[in-house]
Amino acid sequence: MLNLKPWYLSRTIWASVVTMLLGVAGLSGIPVDGIDGPTLTDTVLQAITALSGLIAIFGRVSAKQRIGRS
Repeated sequence: MLNLKPWYLSRTIWASVVTMLLGVAGLSGIPVDGIDGPTLTDTVLQAITALSGLIAIFGRVSAKQRIGRS
């Protein structure tokens, strides 16, 4: 495995986070029987993708310098 990717793009990491959150929610007494883990993982990844797009747009609009060669 020579290709590297950031940790936040790993489906395994996000599935683990969702699993931990569902476990904590179950221990806290929050009903989690009707929640589908893989679907929730996909939803979380889509939300993160949308959020990163918004951050990129905001960053470019609020930038003080142009993009280009120096």
